[in-house]
Amino acid sequence: MKNFHNRTMKITIVVVLAISVVLLGWLGSKSMTLEFSDAAVVKTAADTHGSDGHGHDDAHESPAPVAQQPVDTAPSNKFNQFEVGNRNVKSIFPDGDAVWIGTSGGAVRYDTKRDDYQLYSVRNGLLANGVFNVTRVDERIAVGTYGGGLAMLDEHDTEWQIYNVPEGLGDAFVYWTLQTTAGDLWIATWTGANKIIASDIDNPDAWEIHTVNSTSNGEKNVGLPNDWVYGLAEGKNGELWFATEGGLARYDNGVWNHWKHEDGLGANYDLVKGQNSFMTDPADVSTHHAKQKVEMGLQDVTTAYNPNYIVAIAVDAKGAVWAGTWGGGLSRFDGTNWTTMTMSDGLPSNHIFSLYADGDDLWIGTSHGLVKKTHDGALTTYTRADGLYSDAVFSLAKDQDGTLWVGSYGGVARLNLQ
Repeated sequence: MKNFHNRTMKITIVVVLAISVVLLGWLGSKSMTLEFSDAAVVKTAADTHGSDGHGHDDAHESPAPVAQQPVDTAPSNKFNQFEVGNRNVKSIFPDGDAVWIGTSGGAVRYDTKRDDYQLYSVRNGLLANGVFNVTRVDERIAVGTYGGGLAMLDEHDTEWQIYNVPEGLGDAFVYWTLQTTAGDLWIATWTGANKIIASDIDNPDAWEIHTVNSTSNGEKNVGLPNDWVYGLAEGKNGELWFATEGGLARYDNGVWNHWKHEDGLGANYDLVKGQNSFMTDPADVSTHHAKQKVEMGLQDVTTAYNPNYIVAIAVDAKGAVWAGTWGGGLSRFDGTNWTTMTMSDGLPSNHIFSLYADGDDLWIGTSHGLVKKTHDGALTTYTRADGLYSDAVFSLAKDQDGTLWVGSYGGVARLNLQ
């Protein structure tokens, strides 16, 4: 994959939010307008390269954002940034005129027409402030939280309804929620994946739980490879793909299969060990990850590398699956063959945090910038120098106007790439 141009080009970022949200105390809906000239840019606060990329920063408190002073710049590089303090922006969900922003300090609903926002946290309905995923399930907004289960809100009501382990949820940590074209609801947790038949979530008989034990029969490459499920994606023919800490899984007409590094997922350590400057190793702070490294034969690896650990997943227009790994680069699987891109192929990092399939193009969020990959394999990299809030990109989404929202550690940028 040598057909690329790894260039950095200036991009126009639409003035997003003329507000600064303090996520540590405000409730209700407030509007704060900041006025800037066309030749002004709001600079970020100090560089924000912290966090391990997993959302494990929920316990850290941060001060209110500090007001920034405009500085002169070219009109083509004007931007305003939505600052969320020392928080990961793990999910962005455009919903008509609103955009939901899931952070490790709560969920924010931003009304793009009224320039107004509402913060939801443990103070007004959620059971946990850490938000991994926001989406819509029928008439309700669904928020997957870090330890507080799945929270759902009918916006005509003011009360959140919580679905947790007593209701049948596999685990209180909900990383992804996906309603399929067939109408079923899948929920990715850290203890397997729930399937709710016909999305009938209030019917206990509609709930199923799928784990390593329940999906495996002892055969090679059968079942979920790991119970920690981080992402879900629907394939071109209705099959479901699962990003786990132990590899890629597929559920197709009741049949489970999986693929790991030994099958082609992720780059070999010898290829990337000299490239990975992002050194945070989850095994240093987690007994779970330390045990997992031993089980995978990675106990001698002391850097941030696990090619089985899929952090991001997407299915492109051709039906190929893209799996972003933890230090093993970006892998593509067409159902038969694997190929993997690394820094040797033009990526700015081998740590892939987010993916967004955009027609024939693919947006790639990494620990060191945002990459646009076009259908011909060309790569374009964007960084803070081009207007991103931070080079660590954790979430991506396009709204109804075709502009791209980019969630980072500490803030959000809205990019107009038309």
